[in-house]
Amino acid sequence: MWNYETARITNHNKIIMTTNHQTKSAVRTDNNYARVQPQAVEVEKAVLGALMIDKNAFDSISNMLRPDSFYDPRNQKVFLAILELLQKNYPIDVLSVTEQLAHDGNLEEVGGPSYVAELSSRVASSANIEYHARVIAQKAIARQLIVLTSNIEGRAYDETEDIDDLMQEAESRIFELSTQNLANDYQQINTALKVANDEIMEAKGNLDDVTGLHTGYEELDNYTCGWQSTDLNIIAGRPGMGKTTFALCLARFIAEECQIPIAYFSLEMSSVQLVKRLISGISKVEGKKIKNGQYDQAELKRIDRGIGRLWDKPFYLDETPGLSIYELRTKVRRLIKEHGVKVIFIDYLQLMSASTTRYSTRQDEVSLISRSLKALAKETGTTIIALSQMNRGIEAREGLEGKRPRLSDLRESGAIEQDADMVIFVHRPEVYGIIHDDNRRDLRGTAEIIIGKNRNGDTGLFLLTFKKEISSFIEYQGCATMGNHQANIIVDYDED
Repeated sequence: MWNYETARITNHNKIIMTTNHQTKSAVRTDNNYARVQPQAVEVEKAVLGALMIDKNAFDSISNMLRPDSFYDPRNQKVFLAILELLQKNYPIDVLSVTEQLAHDGNLEEVGGPSYVAELSSRVASSANIEYHARVIAQKAIARQLIVLTSNIEGRAYDETEDIDDLMQEAESRIFELSTQNLANDYQQINTALKVANDEIMEAKGNLDDVTGLHTGYEELDNYTCGWQSTDLNIIAGRPGMGKTTFALCLARFIAEECQIPIAYFSLEMSSVQLVKRLISGISKVEGKKIKNGQYDQAELKRIDRGIGRLWDKPFYLDETPGLSIYELRTKVRRLIKEHGVKVIFIDYLQLMSASTTRYSTRQDEVSLISRSLKALAKETGTTIIALSQMNRGIEAREGLEGKRPRLSDLRESGAIEQDADMVIFVHRPEVYGIIHDDNRRDLRGTAEIIIGKNRNGDTGLFLLTFKKEISSFIEYQGCATMGNHQANIIVDYDED
């Protein structure tokens, strides 16, 4: 229920008061076009009257209306009085509302006891209150849109305004308006039970344990049961560990093997650079040769075959630098609508911006970005896989265990750890000169894939073998059990 104690009746428009000594009403006018703003005053009166004759009527409209949803200031004050009575658990009728208005000092401003009595006499029942409340809510949204667009229009004429920033702000405010006024209602448990039952029955027919999209990696599937819709997954690592190419390999498998549309937002590298990495991994030709042209005819044929495998795949690249969360939301919606994109990759989270608003700390901004990414995944039903940097604290720690990344190492915000459904670390011990583990196993050319957080499953780690000469991750050469699972994965790789 909306909390009346936090309400502030604000009016962003210039109010032109046309006073009638009998009604003391106010008419608000759109300054730009000299037109009366969208309103339904008679419907407002009907809703207020219904609230005063049916004590249960408020429950059906509590999530639709606020005091500033009402156009007539008199009706705003009457609605506030009703909210105060409800908060005190007092009866709602003509006498109690009149008394509350008098207590608040608003009785004469609304037109005295006669106006309250008039409201109550207008309706015989509360049967249509939901329909009427929806009309009022829609009119209120229309008025807010007029205020917003008028402000944007005026600023668009100002040559000192940055148009890109203005567009982002406009989209942001419209999005906030839509989510604020058209929030999803609650649902009775039967609705969720039906969906859960359908998913349970569908899972029974699966031949494996994967309920989401295959990751392309057997061991990762064991942990995740596949990529799940509405999840925010973080891939983190220190520079040079390979998180970008690991993400590219995940993306390539989904688009190439599964034929599932994906979008890859690269805020640091160009699309051509990313594609060259994909070609290197899929063709097994060293990235350096592809870059300097020192490949032979056999390698050229493999490069051609690799390009052919990627051609026409549902793999969409965006290299917009400094992407804001609002730009991302717009682009994702368009990609979903036009191409049916199911999985979103972001490389990387710390290069994004929240908005044109200045934040007191970078941590606050990254926290908002993290929350917004989780909200976007839930809103659109997509899977989001975002790369993240880590802070330098890991450099000061010693030993194999000390160098392994932890959730607290995520850079710039603890909110990332909180918002993410899964956090995966890519870690190569040999980067720190660690070439043996506690069991004297040779770690040269290996990488640890560490599941640091898994909201719906186990945590642990498994190994991949890194083959520098072919720029690939391949299945670990052995049968090492790490954590709860056995290492068994093949990944193409080109080092960051």
